[in-house]
Amino acid sequence: MGTYLLLSVGYSFYLTASWSEKYFPDFVTNLVALQSAALLESFGFTSGLTPDLLEKSMLLIIDNSYSVSIVEGCNSISVIILFMAFVIAFAENFKKTVLFLLAGSVLIYIVNLLRIAVLVVALYKYPQYENVLHSVVFPGIIYSLVFILWMIWVRMLKPNSAK
Repeated sequence: MGTYLLLSVGYSFYLTASWSEKYFPDFVTNLVALQSAALLESFGFTSGLTPDLLEKSMLLIIDNSYSVSIVEGCNSISVIILFMAFVIAFAENFKKTVLFLLAGSVLIYIVNLLRIAVLVVALYKYPQYENVLHSVVFPGIIYSLVFILWMIWVRMLKPNSAK
């Protein structure tokens, strides 16, 4: 619990830091928006980004007609903090824990980028399913990944340390 609180408070301070217009609304969210747009381009879609000052987000435009907001909650940092807190709560040895944290965090970040790109395409093609796609299916993907990583971590623990 302490790790989760410490990382969450640190992330909160990060979010309140002043960011230049170049990295609006914050550096990580901006990076996720840029990488999601690039991923969509690699899928063959035309994409663009526009800052939305009202919502403090980046509007991701696909094929010059449809846009979604990439907000702070889309950057996967909160999910990575949750993942890290669990792993650290059951830490075994320093090297093994740090390597698993790094690998898991990178995997969560990459899957999140793919999730955003696929969600944008799905919302573009099937806007009538927006509520189910955005509220159920795609959060389920990222949280299922975290759960699977947690189960892998628990199974990697030595039998005595699980007690």
